[in-house]
Amino acid sequence: MRKPIFDTIRAQRGRGFTAEEVKEIDALLDRLGVEEDVAAVARTVPDPVSTETAEAATAGLDNQQAFFDSLSESGIMGRTLKPDQVRGLEAVLGAAKAAGWQLAFTAYALATSCHETNYTMQPVREAYWLSENWRRTNLRYYPFYGRGYVQLTWKANYEKADRELELNGRLIANLDLALAPDIAAKIMVKGMQEGWFAGDKTGQRHTLARYLPTSGEANKAEFTSARRIINGTDKAGKIADEAIKFQSALQEGGW
Repeated sequence: MRKPIFDTIRAQRGRGFTAEEVKEIDALLDRLGVEEDVAAVARTVPDPVSTETAEAATAGLDNQQAFFDSLSESGIMGRTLKPDQVRGLEAVLGAAKAAGWQLAFTAYALATSCHETNYTMQPVREAYWLSENWRRTNLRYYPFYGRGYVQLTWKANYEKADRELELNGRLIANLDLALAPDIAAKIMVKGMQEGWFAGDKTGQRHTLARYLPTSGEANKAEFTSARRIINGTDKAGKIADEAIKFQSALQEGGW
């Protein structure tokens, strides 16, 4: 009886459970009177998809300069990185490190944010090349239009981001907080990990763990498939090529 419940939760949030989380969920199911399975659900063996346990202790760059040098040599963002690009990259790297993200996850988040911001690495508004009046007139979810490294849209999603980031209503009071690099990076990291941005017809969410390896390198095919997390197959191959280069730069930096 309990395994399908655990499987559903795992699919929705895009990662497994720590031993403590299993105990808490089991305790809740005990109170609800849900019968235990014949074989207990992974009480002591951590799920390899979890990115908040052993990986968290080792995530991050050992040599930041080597990362930036490799990235410059790749030419993705030009041979000389601008200060705003560096600050944006650092915001995403900081959020990925705090989440304990492994190599492939971090590389794909960097490639995604680079593409979605037109290589500026600064969070953008939806249709940023058009006016606020255009957004007010043409977007039915105005003022909850897209903002960030990955576009957060609709009131319910802003409310969810506010709760999940424990902003205590600050985001709802000022939607443009989603344009602050540190907050935009946290929204992207948590959203890509848990599948906030897209799902399939079965209700399963598109998460990083669904498409990318939880340790080691990802290949181009895997990075290409991961585009479904954000926007179907739009520019999937191009972003995958850039993710490969970001992955190499991260390796140079010791991630």
